[in-house]
Amino acid sequence: MLLNQTVEYALRAMATLANADPERLVTSEEIAEQAAIPGHYVSKVMRQLVVARLVRGKRGRGGGFRLARSPGEIAFVDVIKAVDGWPEPDHCAFGHERCNLQAPCPLHPTWTRLNDMLEAWAMSTTLEDVGSLENLGHALAD
Repeated sequence: MLLNQTVEYALRAMATLANADPERLVTSEEIAEQAAIPGHYVSKVMRQLVVARLVRGKRGRGGGFRLARSPGEIAFVDVIKAVDGWPEPDHCAFGHERCNLQAPCPLHPTWTRLNDMLEAWAMSTTLEDVGSLENLGHALAD
């Protein structure tokens, strides 16, 4: 998998916030439940998203999270980079220490195409593009 579990959790958390009332703070517990993320992982992911200024958080009683900008202004690439989930540029699918044009592995040309498609998708997809949480719930139940 090109994207790790932390990226998946971050995207789920952000989709949850994108589907919430923008004036309402969403608690960690609600994010964990609605996005099917283990509770201990929510805190880690949300902290990274707050540091990246994608999310605003309020601590304590009555606290929670909301998006820092409108869903259309937050691209998936922003979320991925916020949790350090972007694949290393010279990562080798074949297992070599480094893989690039000067020292390509047998998979380099096709792996590069896949990485390019992933980057294009992440840059062109925003939280505005995500479906409703109702669809998310059905997908997670399947």
